[in-house]
Amino acid sequence: MNAPYDGDRGTGAGGDPAGSFPPQQPPSDPYAQDPYVGDAYAGDPFQAQDLSAQDPVDEALYDRSAHPPPPPGTYQEPPPLYQQPAAPQYAPDPRIWAQTPPPEPEGPSRHLPYGDDARTTQFTGVDDLVSRAGGNKPETDAFAHLFRDQQSSVPPPAPEPLPAAPAPKKPQGRAAGLLRSSAVMAAGTLVSRLTGFVRSLVITAALGAALLGDTFTVAYTLPTMIYILTVGGGLNSVFVPQLVRAMKNDADGGQAFANRLLTLVMVALGAIVAVAVFAAPLLIRLMSDTIASDQAANGVAVTFARYCLPTIFFMGIHVVMGQILNARGKFGAMMWTPVLNNIVMITTFGLFIWVYGTSAESQMGVQTIPPEGVRLLGVGTLLGLVVQALAMIPYLRETGFRFRPRFDWKGHGLGRTVKLAKWTVLFVLANQAGVLVVTQLATAAGKASGAEGAGFIAYTNAQLIWGMPQAIITVSVMAALLPRISRAAHDNDPGAVRDDISQGLRNSAVAIVPVSFAFLALGLPMSTLLFASTGLEAARGMGFILMAFGLGLIPYSVQYVVLRGFYAYEDTRTPFYNTVIVAVVNASASALCYVLLPARWAVVGMAASYGLAYAVGVGVAWRRLKNRLGGDLDGSHIMRTYARLSMASVPAAVAGGAVAYGVLMALGSGAGGSLVALVAGGVALMSVFFVAARRMRIEELNAMVGMVRGRLGR
Repeated sequence: MNAPYDGDRGTGAGGDPAGSFPPQQPPSDPYAQDPYVGDAYAGDPFQAQDLSAQDPVDEALYDRSAHPPPPPGTYQEPPPLYQQPAAPQYAPDPRIWAQTPPPEPEGPSRHLPYGDDARTTQFTGVDDLVSRAGGNKPETDAFAHLFRDQQSSVPPPAPEPLPAAPAPKKPQGRAAGLLRSSAVMAAGTLVSRLTGFVRSLVITAALGAALLGDTFTVAYTLPTMIYILTVGGGLNSVFVPQLVRAMKNDADGGQAFANRLLTLVMVALGAIVAVAVFAAPLLIRLMSDTIASDQAANGVAVTFARYCLPTIFFMGIHVVMGQILNARGKFGAMMWTPVLNNIVMITTFGLFIWVYGTSAESQMGVQTIPPEGVRLLGVGTLLGLVVQALAMIPYLRETGFRFRPRFDWKGHGLGRTVKLAKWTVLFVLANQAGVLVVTQLATAAGKASGAEGAGFIAYTNAQLIWGMPQAIITVSVMAALLPRISRAAHDNDPGAVRDDISQGLRNSAVAIVPVSFAFLALGLPMSTLLFASTGLEAARGMGFILMAFGLGLIPYSVQYVVLRGFYAYEDTRTPFYNTVIVAVVNASASALCYVLLPARWAVVGMAASYGLAYAVGVGVAWRRLKNRLGGDLDGSHIMRTYARLSMASVPAAVAGGAVAYGVLMALGSGAGGSLVALVAGGVALMSVFFVAARRMRIEELNAMVGMVRGRLGR
């Protein structure tokens, strides 16, 4: 029979005087160590300590001589059965609904929740859950552990080992994704700009750099100016944050918002095109009174304009589709499709040259150009924009976007977007007002000088070359950064906005600063090489204009990046006031150049005034954005980078310019001499710059070199 403990037996003792039966062992149970998951009818964790639960037969047959009690003083008192558990180190806070879980222990733990085995448990992170969210996997019963006490005491079979997880891909950080997106856009923009150069070369070769070339350039520029004045500014800057917000907050991922926006833009642009075609003579006079006062030139310009003005519609469609793709993380299509437009225009003007010959051969002017030639150039210009816009449709279908016209514009956020775009339209209006002043003055100076390469077409050709690094580098970097900056601004994270703007400024400066000095040193051989078909006089004139543009590329690029910070916060009023300042300075300085300088050099002074105006604008915009971000814009880091790059570029420009000048003096300013001078001067400039920059330990340059070496496998 069971007897109370009398001190002469060990814990768990029983009878068995013959020593033939060992004490009964509790049944093996994997859950015996945990009282909360143990079986209700077997594997009692307190059986070894409770003597009343012993088997009386085992106790009677227990052999005390074979199992003597422990020596005095060595007996371990059993721990109390019921005591207050120790407070956990990471106790949950009932006031917080979702809180940070406690840190994982070092190494695999022996006891995991619900009896999981550390050797077969696969831990899944958030990234894996997102990447495998679409997989069809059977859902496990999350409440199975609550019913284990109703199962049999037979231990469950060991779980089958899970297959080894695939090796994770090399992590791609924010910088890697930005560089990848920027590289795709930079490649597309580079090809687009190169084909744009060829287009400008063919246009200049066909029409010359005198009054006929100015006439076509004014008519070709007019649709772009009207588009930017009406809806282009808002589409380019305001609607990207709105599309990102719609994709983030709307249940359909922003599909309906994008359809409403595209429908609204199509209706608005259709009305604008109808009015502009009817008012073409008035618009030509607004652009250039010099051309409008010449009867032959005005007739050619109005005809060109009425062929070109419908491109406003297709410009807007192309931009809206591109912004929808940008908001969905597809950046390449918007940069690559303009190549098709350039190819169509190159083919058109190539056919014109094939039929009528180059300008130097035909000596064609506004009085002698045939109507068939005007019609050919007008239709080809319009066809290029049509092809460019329609080429975006396959890219949109690939992302799952399907256009459905929607006219339910009211009450869906478009009104707020239009209010935001109001200040952007005023911003563009102020900017284009300065362009109108320059167009009027440049065409007047070109006609007054009587020389080729001193008018508006020379100004636009030099500006096209000058703006190429800006479009390839700065615009591509910021196009990838703008959605991210918009999200950071929406989350009220000024630190992230500041870091992204600082990164965009410093990364673009590595190429922008030395290239601006290269324009100053090598502008003359660059232009004489590219525009040799128009004659040496016209090519040299464009070269001097390009040199005057040169250093203005630095403030122009900085201004572009800084204004994106305001657009991310949907602040379009500040960029408007800033652009008013830039336009006033540009127009005033250009007017002074027109009055004070000889007609031959007036346009050169206007090119220098362009960079001066943006230098003033950068100072104003920088201070305002710094205050917006809490007084910190990473200014010391940015200024140090630009200062070091400039210090490395000065000796490089001196060396490159000296080499190019020596080659031109030896070989002449023809196409062959210009090519040798450009190559030799460029090699000297880049060599000196690279050596100086490496000695100054400019980290952005070192990072770029390391990235290039990594891509090349070195």
